[in-house]
Amino acid sequence: MSHEHVSYLELLARGAATEAYDRPVLLARASGAGPEALAGLEQAKQLALRVRAELEGRRRREAELSALFATAHDLAGLRDLDAVLRAIVQRARALLGTEVAYLSLNDPAAGDTYMRVTEGSVSARFQQLRLGMGEGLGGLVAQTARPYVTDDYFDDARFQHTRTIDTAVRDEGLVAILGVPLSLGSQVIGVLFAADRRARVFGREQVALLGSFAAHAAVAIDTANLLAETRSALAELERANDIIREHSAVIERASEVHDRLSELVLHGGGVQDVAEAVSEVLGGTVEFTEEGAGTARHAGGHAVRDGDDWVAAVSAGGETLGALVLHGQPDLDPVDQRTLERAALVTSLLLLARRSAAEAEQRVRGDLLDDLLDAPDRDRGLLRERAARLRADSEAPHVVLAARIDRASDGPADTDTDAGGRESADRQRLWSAATHLAATRRGLASARDGGTVLLLPLGPGESAADLARQTARGLGGTLREPVTVGASAAVRAPLDHPDLVGLAYEEARRCLDALRLLHRSGQGAAAEDLGFLGLLLADGRDIDGFVDRTVGQVVAYDRRRGTDLVRTLDAYFASGMSPARTKDALHVHVNTVAQRLDRVGRLLGPDWQSPARALEIQLALRLHALSDAVAGR
Repeated sequence: MSHEHVSYLELLARGAATEAYDRPVLLARASGAGPEALAGLEQAKQLALRVRAELEGRRRREAELSALFATAHDLAGLRDLDAVLRAIVQRARALLGTEVAYLSLNDPAAGDTYMRVTEGSVSARFQQLRLGMGEGLGGLVAQTARPYVTDDYFDDARFQHTRTIDTAVRDEGLVAILGVPLSLGSQVIGVLFAADRRARVFGREQVALLGSFAAHAAVAIDTANLLAETRSALAELERANDIIREHSAVIERASEVHDRLSELVLHGGGVQDVAEAVSEVLGGTVEFTEEGAGTARHAGGHAVRDGDDWVAAVSAGGETLGALVLHGQPDLDPVDQRTLERAALVTSLLLLARRSAAEAEQRVRGDLLDDLLDAPDRDRGLLRERAARLRADSEAPHVVLAARIDRASDGPADTDTDAGGRESADRQRLWSAATHLAATRRGLASARDGGTVLLLPLGPGESAADLARQTARGLGGTLREPVTVGASAAVRAPLDHPDLVGLAYEEARRCLDALRLLHRSGQGAAAEDLGFLGLLLADGRDIDGFVDRTVGQVVAYDRRRGTDLVRTLDAYFASGMSPARTKDALHVHVNTVAQRLDRVGRLLGPDWQSPARALEIQLALRLHALSDAVAGR
């Protein structure tokens, strides 16, 4: 083998460029080789170039197969569709040696195609490009499902050029473009592109290679879509299972509370037992309240939300008995709402049963009160024995209260029958509410004179006026009607002095009539609340009490400080409420009178000179002076 032939083998071994294969021929010609030797070298050169081309092709095919194998490997472990598509575009760009590669997908809803992945792109306009079906090279590929290639895009008339597409391609600087379809069966879902910023020719092998990558990309997209659908179906199935489990748990809770409520009713359970059972089942805190129905009154028996609580009214026969309030469960399942409503119904039944028993007892209590009012000469020992059986408080001071519903007239269309029926129903409702109140306060109640009379013990620090106001509010709230209540002065040990009970009732009746005449319906008051009018109404004629309530603070101030406020008030009223004439009557400076009257105002309140207050103060001053004279002071 000649030296020149060895040179060609060395060039092949090191993979030299094509230009290097001319060097052995040039050297031989320069050294004066003959024509036969030169012809032999030229033949060896051509053979070496063919071998080199074959090696280059094999290396390229190996690189392509390696890239395709890597792409298939990516698809086998598909986790992120965008990452797989990006890898396909990057490999296509590298193997074809193009400056740019990109992939677009069809949008069936919008009827166009859009850029999904780009590699080597520098134009934001190009990366956000959308083109209609049939527009541009990509639109034509998507429409015909065939590869298209152009050496010079702007001089190629086969494509439908649009301003938007041409502007984006020009911004990117592209000239030569190859596009192959992404197909799933007969459906084209997008296009894979390779492009250069200079004119070039894409060979059939390059078209076939890009087509192979496009097939892999289509498989990746199809696989990702199937995975997404599978995940979505699994998620829907999990949600359905969660809903089934939740509903099953709710139904189990409803069944449990039904069984427990039934057992409570059968074994004589109470309202608190119902609340505790429902609290345990619903996972919150349920309480019964007599004044918490609120908007639930108008909900037709349904539980309603009140802030973070749920409220179910407890009612029967149009009367609201209270409410069940659930705390700690703002998002209550509809089935659990029905459970709370069922518990409210059971509570109303228990309350009605308790009320029926209480009303039977209260009839006995009413009989005892009737005997105190109508037959005060009954044996007092028997009266005490009957009171003990009823667990009535017989030691504390008591107040007699007269109560009546005061409703405005419904108008001239009311017939006597309607009015009579309504009054009868009002009396029954008032008696029912009053007997319940009397039982809770260890007192007595009875229906009398078109209204109700109550005998209730006074609590520590409580006055007859306080008890009257509380009773008016309590009965009015229960009945949702204005109830007016008049109270007597306190009666000590009424069972020891039954004759005083009847007198106290008459005083309470007079106080009730006075309230209605004074247009104070729906209020509660005792004689002490009515000023000198109360003094006239009271049987005991509590003069000292009236004086003390009216000017007692002024009298006490004089006694403590040795001042003359009472005498100054007498002179002030005697002088026609004139400070100038008052200072003459007292022989003091007018400033002294002003200072004393200012002190009186601070003791009696800013309205002490109003006509009504002034009249009461003058009467109290006269009664105080009369009391001092009688006492010899």
